[in-house]
Amino acid sequence: MVRGLVNKLVSRSLNVAGKWQQQQLRRLNIHEYQGAELMSKYGINVPKGVAVGSIEEVRKTIQDVFPKENELVVKSQILAGGRGLGTFKSGLKGGVHIVKTDQVEELAGKMLGQILVTKQTGPQGKVVSKVYLCEKMSLVNEMYFAITLDRSSAGPIIIACRKGGTSIEDLAEKFPDMIVKVPIDVFQGITDEDAAKVVDGLAPKVADRNASIEQVKKLYKLFCECDCTLLEINPIAETSDNQLVAADAKLNFDDNAAFRQKHIFALRDATQEDPREVAAAKADLNYIGLDGEIGCMVNGAGLAMATMDIIKLHGGTPANFLDVGGNASESQVVEAFKILTADDKVKAILVNIFGGIMKCDIIASGIVNAAKEVSLKVPVVVRLEGTNVDQGKRILKESGMALITAEDLDDAAEKAVKASGTC
Repeated sequence: MVRGLVNKLVSRSLNVAGKWQQQQLRRLNIHEYQGAELMSKYGINVPKGVAVGSIEEVRKTIQDVFPKENELVVKSQILAGGRGLGTFKSGLKGGVHIVKTDQVEELAGKMLGQILVTKQTGPQGKVVSKVYLCEKMSLVNEMYFAITLDRSSAGPIIIACRKGGTSIEDLAEKFPDMIVKVPIDVFQGITDEDAAKVVDGLAPKVADRNASIEQVKKLYKLFCECDCTLLEINPIAETSDNQLVAADAKLNFDDNAAFRQKHIFALRDATQEDPREVAAAKADLNYIGLDGEIGCMVNGAGLAMATMDIIKLHGGTPANFLDVGGNASESQVVEAFKILTADDKVKAILVNIFGGIMKCDIIASGIVNAAKEVSLKVPVVVRLEGTNVDQGKRILKESGMALITAEDLDDAAEKAVKASGTC
């Protein structure tokens, strides 16, 4: 049921059935131009480019950076893939274009401030606040390169394919023999032999082999030193001057490393993220927005997944995963309710707390104060069990508020689904 959805580490994507879904985030995503700047610092070949956010900046960039270029690549910057095949809600087709330099200003004007919809954004799309102006490179061959984390080998793994510039999923399905996987010993690090296997998998036609090996090693160094969870380059390409270039890259970083990667996490673009998830992060709450109608507030990831599963069992759909943790304060509970009620799709709220370190009376007080502060307009079902449960139930009863109490998880889920009007 929902359990597998929450266990995944990838973000919003299409599942195998082609249906849109939202999944757990455990990584920072940065824009393409930010990734290119970071790779350049590690000595990785990237196209020359400048991100701009206004027409005035477009004019100045063309004049100062690209005065002799006849054509430029104009790339919309949103935190989602599939930009080239996306469509703006204004009707403009494609978020990536190669145009004559004298047409860049007009095209950028049609992109900036507009909403781009791709297969990864969902139908709501994302606002383009910046466009990336890049030199047009003469590419003679396009390949695929990625580094990610592999559970089976308990370390990083490099994935290479001699074809690139298109969906790696499609390539893996049609040409599985083309996909080369090179696991890296996390203690030993990447060796020349490892890097050579990757280059052989890429099978460059004109790029210098030794230089390509060095590029692979630099990419691995970036991956490790910056606490990446994903470094994907599609395409990694050969140019007419025999260089291996990261033509388009996606980098993700482990949120658990934010304390030591402050310069990278300062790049976070909260305007591209779910505002509910941003608010939850500020309140130190674990929140993942889903697409259902029953808001869930629990303590503990396992209990959260069990709660969502049993909601599904009774015919409802969870609207979120919200874990207040084992030691949440009353103010955090209030903030959690604000986040839940900010979702217009929520028709009922299910609070399921098993009091251990988290005491039931603290939760109950938070629920009562939150209900008063946010003027709750949806039914709230509360199931409390554990430490100080009697005090918690008394607080709820004496509040005088129309809260629905439940004796166990099954009873709570059934009442929440009924209160939401789903069944």
